[in-house]
Amino acid sequence: MSGLERELSERFGARLRANYRLAELTSFQIGGPADRFLLVEDAAELAAAMALADRHSVPCFCLGSGTNLLVSDRGIRGLVLKLGRGFSRIEFNGLEVRAGAAAQFADLAELTVQHGLAGLEFGEGIPGSVGGGLVMNAGAFGGEMARVVVAVHGVEASGESRSLSPDEVGFAYRRTALPARFVIAAVDFRLAAGEPSSLRARVSEIHAKRVSRQPRNAPNAGSIFKNPPGRFAGRLLEAAGLKGERMGRAAFSDQHANFIVNLGGASAGEVRALIELARERVQASAGVTLEPEVRLVGEW
Repeated sequence: MSGLERELSERFGARLRANYRLAELTSFQIGGPADRFLLVEDAAELAAAMALADRHSVPCFCLGSGTNLLVSDRGIRGLVLKLGRGFSRIEFNGLEVRAGAAAQFADLAELTVQHGLAGLEFGEGIPGSVGGGLVMNAGAFGGEMARVVVAVHGVEASGESRSLSPDEVGFAYRRTALPARFVIAAVDFRLAAGEPSSLRARVSEIHAKRVSRQPRNAPNAGSIFKNPPGRFAGRLLEAAGLKGERMGRAAFSDQHANFIVNLGGASAGEVRALIELARERVQASAGVTLEPEVRLVGEW
């Protein structure tokens, strides 16, 4: 790391941090340290940092908003990047919208409704960034990213800029097939004209459903498992007796069985143990193999 650290320090100065604790940057409030951590403010800085890491053969990971993932208690080796405010811009051009990868997904949904644009109302209340939502092909209540994305702009490991078509993104249920080590910088959407009052009514309906169904009083990473074809993971977990199941300071929510919450001081190991326990129980009780939606990252 010494060669990379020297070159990064020359370019970014004190902004490069060593042994940076990641728990405070994740919605789970769980996670060990990053060997090196850097906040990049624009596409040029992102490209420079990625190119340097690639040249020194040091792993590089973009953290995003820290939702929908579980960072190991041992942390992440190599360089961890986080996109700064320069990646939060949202621009409107008729029915087309370009959103920076660091823009909050829920904010984007709200702004499109204000502009009378339909297609992203499902994003109300979804935590995390536009980039994170794209990676996971976020969706809810009948909508999903794949239906409205027309282009994805980002940076390859070498530092080269690249734009991807929807086919190149490889959208599938709650996942994409982005090129390895590709970091999203911005996403282009094409939406439909809508009547603002009807759109606001739809958003209010979605908000009420989220509040009634999902835990909001404890740190969590959103849905833990993907819904199997024709089934609901939450119902399978509840039928298997997982609601309220605890492992140390981590527990399946009493409100929704497909959420694991941090009761305060939970470890990544405890969360992972609950995930494995749930998969075993649902397999035994329903013959269904649950696939995690939350991403496990770092050194396990």
